[in-house]
Amino acid sequence: MGRTWTFGRRLGAGFALAGLTLLLVAIFGYQQTEHLIENDHWVNHTTLVRESIARLLADMVDAETGQRGFLITGKDEFLEPYRRSTGQIEHGYGALKNLTADNPRQQRRLEAVWPLLEERSAELRDAIELRRSGGVEAVAREVATGRGLRTMQALRSALSEMDKDEADLLVTRRAEAEASSVTARAVIAWGSFLGALFVGLVGWTIARALARQIGSTVGHIQSAAAELQAAANQQVTSAKEQATAMNEITTTISELLATAKQIAESARRVSAIAGDTASQSRTGDQTVQRTNESIATIQRQVELIVSHMLDLGRKSQQIGGILELINELAEQTNILAINATIEAAGAGENGKRFAVVAEEIRRLADRVAASTKEIRQLIEDIRSAVNKTVMTTEGGSKAVEAGTRLFEEVAVAFGQITSGMTTTTEAAREIELSTKQQSTAVEQVNTAAANVAQASRETEASSAQTLQTAAELAKLSRSLLQVVQARVDA
Repeated sequence: MGRTWTFGRRLGAGFALAGLTLLLVAIFGYQQTEHLIENDHWVNHTTLVRESIARLLADMVDAETGQRGFLITGKDEFLEPYRRSTGQIEHGYGALKNLTADNPRQQRRLEAVWPLLEERSAELRDAIELRRSGGVEAVAREVATGRGLRTMQALRSALSEMDKDEADLLVTRRAEAEASSVTARAVIAWGSFLGALFVGLVGWTIARALARQIGSTVGHIQSAAAELQAAANQQVTSAKEQATAMNEITTTISELLATAKQIAESARRVSAIAGDTASQSRTGDQTVQRTNESIATIQRQVELIVSHMLDLGRKSQQIGGILELINELAEQTNILAINATIEAAGAGENGKRFAVVAEEIRRLADRVAASTKEIRQLIEDIRSAVNKTVMTTEGGSKAVEAGTRLFEEVAVAFGQITSGMTTTTEAAREIELSTKQQSTAVEQVNTAAANVAQASRETEASSAQTLQTAAELAKLSRSLLQVVQARVDA
């Protein structure tokens, strides 16, 4: 259960034990001190009782001394001690009675002392009166009876017993006071020593336990800091690689954008050439119509047709070259789109939009490739038709007579040419539209790639900050562990 205690509970338990130890020492010390004070009070009380007994006897002796001086001299000034002591005897008896109120035995003795005091005071008064009335002889006879001596001896004996009892009580109380003093000193000294030893032991135990607990916690923190530092290093490396990849993707997309613009320009030229070819095919059809009107000029028209067909063949070859370029660009676009899709998949959540754009580019590239194949087929048809036309026109130039029979075939061929050129024109327009869409898509991909690159740079900066924080945490944990280990060793 002690292993699960928190730092605060351990520290609180240590202070509680220390406080309890000090409280116990304080309680025992206080009790012994109170007992010592009480014993000292009773010692002082006993001393005061003995002083009161001695004072009472002294007052009686002073009264007797003053009375004796008057009896001898007959002068009143010798009665001054008598008068003073007589007034103090009753007061001293009352004070002594109050002081011994807690002692029944002394109270009983005081009850026996009071008649003796009254009797002796009466004897002193009678002797003084007798001295005044009867003279010295009468007083001498009275003193010779020994009555006053016996009374004084009885009084002295009673007061002596009271003083002896108080003296015995004083010895007992002084012994108790000495024992209490020794006990108090022992309790305070040994209690303080044992309390300090116990507090030190508890403090050492708690310090050891806290040091182990803090050391274990610091070890976990250090391990976590090392793992965090390793993860931060890996994250920084990944962020750098991602930033490099995004830079390469941005460069590739820029090249793709330039290629798309070239494709658009080529498509525009193909569209213009297809328009020119359609116009020329319509001109050829008009020529055939004019040939129907005048067979006499068929030779000149045949030569013109041969010239146009040769030109058409050259342009068809040009179109074929352009289509090869478009097909190659479409294949490169498709490859770039596939690479972009792979990089987008590696980018995670930030590459989803980029993956959609790359998929759209790949689809456009597939459409361009399909359209190119269709255009190539059409060009092949055009070349075949042109070759047939050239052969036909050459045959017509050798045999004009057969031209009339072949006119319908020429008309049909030109109809096919016109239809093929119309298809070529539409395909060229579709290529131009597709390349415009491709340019727009590539620009969107470029924007997305720029955003991903910015996010990669921010991730790299955040990873660097995380790495720095992990390094500081590891340094702090090592410092704390050194402090704890130093405390434990100490």
